[in-house]
Amino acid sequence: MRWFSRKGRDESDDVEETDVETNEQDPPAEPEGSGPWDLEEVPELGARVDLGALRVPVRPGMEVRMEQERKTRRIVAVNVRHEGSALQLQAFAAPRSAGLWEELREEIAGTITKQGGSSEEQEGRFGPELLARLPIRTPDGRSGHRPARFIGIDGPRWFVRAVLTGKAAVDAESAATMEAVLADLVVVRGEEARAPRDLLALHMPGKPGQEVPSTAATRPSIDLGSPRGPEITEVR
Repeated sequence: MRWFSRKGRDESDDVEETDVETNEQDPPAEPEGSGPWDLEEVPELGARVDLGALRVPVRPGMEVRMEQERKTRRIVAVNVRHEGSALQLQAFAAPRSAGLWEELREEIAGTITKQGGSSEEQEGRFGPELLARLPIRTPDGRSGHRPARFIGIDGPRWFVRAVLTGKAAVDAESAATMEAVLADLVVVRGEEARAPRDLLALHMPGKPGQEVPSTAATRPSIDLGSPRGPEITEVR
């Protein structure tokens, strides 16, 4: 597996890439059912890498890119890439009494429509999701669209937003590989009080000191209802 540190491209930043070696090993016996899991369900790291709020499973041939907000340099998302597919992962605080995904699907669909794209709701492995056609500008300056799947999972006081792009957005076999990564994800919510939709802190693999404290001055402005988030990258 290769690791990269990457700034978000929304601000036209240069890419910072850093190779980080990880120890790949056979995964331990999995709990019954399918994740993403809460830390209480899977307390051991196992064959996953510690990225703070997310523990991402290791798979041969995967690349992981950490996305940074330019102004604060806080890591705001994880991008997993494999053979022409990309999976963007973010974790957020959620209310105790209700999930976020039902209302967020409507927000994301509305934003996509306003931007000139389209979306439809479909049933996926993790429940209701959005299959979208996002507006893009082609290299020759013309307008086009690219497919993306928006997946939301409500957990105990947390919410995971996953976005599949590239081959995984349209090909079932490619999607199954990335869905398996999502299903084996572990979320570390923490016990501190957080407002709903507050981004849970991420850091470089095994290096908590590289995260920026979550304060009003440094917290990135992330609209959960935005179809892009910090960055959605299609791998060609």
